[in-house]
Amino acid sequence: MLFSCFMLLNAQAQKAPTLEEVFGGKFRAEGVYGWNPSQNGESFTRTSPDGKRIVRYSFRTGEEMETVFDVNTARGVKLTGIDGYIMSPAEDNILIQTETKSIYRHSFTAVYYIYNVKNRTMTPLSEGGPQQVPLFSPDGNQIAFVRDNNLFLVKLLYDNAESQVTKDGKYNEILNGTPDWVNEEEFSYARAFDFSADSKMLAWIRFDESKVPEFNFTMYKGAAPTHNEYDLYPGSYSYKYPVPGVDNAEVKVMTYDIQSRATRTIDLPLEKDGYIPRIYFTKDADKLAIMTLNRHQDRFDIYMANPRTTVAKLVMRDEEPQYVDESAYGDIVFYDNNFVVQSEKSGYNHLYLYNLNGQMIKQITSGNWDVTAFYGWDQATNTYYFASNEGSPLRKNVYKIDAKGRKTRLTPKDGTNSALFSANMKYFLNNWSDANTPNVYTINDNTGKTLKTLVDNQKLKSILAETTIGTKEFFTFTTGEGVQLNGYMIKPANFDPSKKYPVLMFQYSGPGSQKVVDSWSIGGQGNGGAWENFLCSEGIISVCVDGRGTGGRGSEFKKCTYLNLGVKESKDQVEAAIYLGTLPYIDKNNIAIWGWSYGGFNTLMSMSEGRPVFKCGVAVAPPTSWRYYDTVYTERFMRTPQENNAGYDESPIGRASQLSGNLLLCHGLADDNVHFRNAAEYSEALVQANKQFEMQYYVNRNHGISGGNTRIHLFTRINNFLLRNLK
Repeated sequence: MLFSCFMLLNAQAQKAPTLEEVFGGKFRAEGVYGWNPSQNGESFTRTSPDGKRIVRYSFRTGEEMETVFDVNTARGVKLTGIDGYIMSPAEDNILIQTETKSIYRHSFTAVYYIYNVKNRTMTPLSEGGPQQVPLFSPDGNQIAFVRDNNLFLVKLLYDNAESQVTKDGKYNEILNGTPDWVNEEEFSYARAFDFSADSKMLAWIRFDESKVPEFNFTMYKGAAPTHNEYDLYPGSYSYKYPVPGVDNAEVKVMTYDIQSRATRTIDLPLEKDGYIPRIYFTKDADKLAIMTLNRHQDRFDIYMANPRTTVAKLVMRDEEPQYVDESAYGDIVFYDNNFVVQSEKSGYNHLYLYNLNGQMIKQITSGNWDVTAFYGWDQATNTYYFASNEGSPLRKNVYKIDAKGRKTRLTPKDGTNSALFSANMKYFLNNWSDANTPNVYTINDNTGKTLKTLVDNQKLKSILAETTIGTKEFFTFTTGEGVQLNGYMIKPANFDPSKKYPVLMFQYSGPGSQKVVDSWSIGGQGNGGAWENFLCSEGIISVCVDGRGTGGRGSEFKKCTYLNLGVKESKDQVEAAIYLGTLPYIDKNNIAIWGWSYGGFNTLMSMSEGRPVFKCGVAVAPPTSWRYYDTVYTERFMRTPQENNAGYDESPIGRASQLSGNLLLCHGLADDNVHFRNAAEYSEALVQANKQFEMQYYVNRNHGISGGNTRIHLFTRINNFLLRNLK
């Protein structure tokens, strides 16, 4: 049943989009990036569009107040631009980031300079080589950073004297203060150290990955960029990558007394194969909060440790029958005497207030809906600010709850809202969009009143008005198993209900993910479904359905795929195709499915589900056996192969003989996330099952398959495959 229909723009159809325009950025919405709220709560800073200045703006008016850094007036070092910056607590010094080089998803090295705001001088943070994750101490007088897996300390009051805190760091063996690959990738962080509130102690996580098996992949000369060192013979890249059931890095928490230089190990009662996804010093210098997970990730503990005595006391435990969601440890916020944590213990994700001794003070939010973000607690007025999907899993709004428990919605427009609040919680930057409206950025006060519109994407709206645009519709249907699912459909602008159209189904389907949302991010490549609009011009209807296991509908719906990834998800995509085939304008014999990463996995599972409903499919960078993926992600949902062999057997490789429909398999040869071995082993399984298929690989490309002409080549390949098979 169709329950909502949105027309993108009431405009004259002019010209169909081209692939070059779609992937060249013509339909990309303008954004507001790099905001850093200032400590005073009344202003924020951000880098100028040309990357040459750091500018301070008023939260109240949105107007520029002053330039706090300019490459043209800075003294001591000549730069043409900057990549980023970090303000000291008092904002009297700024770390200027240059020469940035990516490592993995979150990590990078860079050359940093210390800029003195008052005298406009720049000095190198260190002369010993590029640095990682530098951090000011709370008093602003010290900076810690990581280089070559070791921690270093720079004291600004002693002429930037540099000392080395750890000396045992070694590539592929010991990491101090930064996580190894799997902890970075799956716990979403790059810095694993912190200063105490009195700036006298450092604490860090030490990762010993010496027992973790190594993974290697080949590097070629390639192009864009060209690796001339591999001109005559290929090279290789080696790093530690634990697959399910093997050893992880062993972790422990260390502390360093900056004055006495004493190093200690926290006496933490953690299993040998447990995880430490976060550490934070609280406002109490004697309380280091250490977050731990057991290997199954169904028990989340918070310990308060004394950094000098090394004694750790358990203050909070959260257990789930399946697994604890990342928001519990990724989005926790500590205050003077309390902390706010998220939990799904009620069946939905909600906010809870604890004191530092672990006593729960109250449950802040409740209801049959999920909190999607926590923005902060204004202790002066006892008001909490957050976002939730109350009212519809497709939409998000910003709310506040006051001291009397009264809840107020601060964002009046339906769609998707997300906020960034000022330090004093008086203002917020709101990013709003819906399926038919590009992002609008406004500054609002904490009553929700709009103070200034910063970006309205009027230029993009004008471009869209000159472009042939399809019609977006949200719908629900009920599967043969009685499960109600949400979806969206994009029809050609000149849609004729008397015709029968081929369909391309897009999905991701991974645990907790959502693609069916009332947001400009809609579509397989975002940008308001720009690629889908290109397909509309070719006479193809695009559809997306969020099946079981996806997010926004509580923990039971999300976690029902536990131990059996791909089984319910593929059934639901097949059911969606069957439902679409009952619609009078759908050609049930010409339905395709595609996806990237987990979406590629579920594309293959759906095409091998047993019911031959798909004419063809495209799987980009798919995991083809969970035995090949990493420990943290896979075991969170599947436990180990030793415990769940049958669950691991349900895979594209295990189902290779059941593949139905024409297949295009795409993968990057240098994918450090989902290794090319997934495509290689799956292709061999198809060969031995005598299943014909097409394959496209990309030299030196990682999981994102981009760089140079790569992305447009990939989608030209996909487009040609679809048009050949669906018409």
